[in-house]
Amino acid sequence: MIASVLHLNRTDVKALKITDAYSLHRVVYNLFDDVRSLEEKQKSIPSGILYADKGGDIRGRKILMLSNRQPNIPEHGSLEMKKIADGFLDYKNYHFEVVINPTKRENLSRKVIALRKREDIATWFIAKAPQWGFSISPEHLEVRDCDVKRFEKDGQSITQGQAKLTGRLTVTDEELFIKSFQQGIGRGRAFGCGLLQIVPI
Repeated sequence: MIASVLHLNRTDVKALKITDAYSLHRVVYNLFDDVRSLEEKQKSIPSGILYADKGGDIRGRKILMLSNRQPNIPEHGSLEMKKIADGFLDYKNYHFEVVINPTKRENLSRKVIALRKREDIATWFIAKAPQWGFSISPEHLEVRDCDVKRFEKDGQSITQGQAKLTGRLTVTDEELFIKSFQQGIGRGRAFGCGLLQIVPI
């Protein structure tokens, strides 16, 4: 796996026409060769690309990426790359940050609905964590930056709830945890959600 950081200054952002979540998705995915067939895309086979918009200021923007292949040299901006070190996923405890798309499926209607309240998001995340191969320390969990992203994709209006979560996790299933790190967690991974940003404790 390769971790990369794309640095964009104000001129780059303007040249790339980054205005919403979909235009940022386009910029990131254009850095990588498309290795999936149409059939694999329809079956939701993972793209091998995860990213998190780290935001920026008047000087520019920073996008963190994790991929199973090397990105191409960008036409705009600068790129830093490094291979994930052997042993990085061998620890038991990590500090983490993740932007998540918190949703649940209603029992009767089977509709997927977004979770909005911080307490509901925290409860949902703690309950979900074991299926991703880890447990969460409730006393260290913080739910921040709850937001709703709206953008157009192929003429359709898409609304996506997002929340930034930080805290500590303990690995309970190493194989599942590695898969979660490599493929991301939750919904909305094509639009900047699900990348586990972790630091060993």
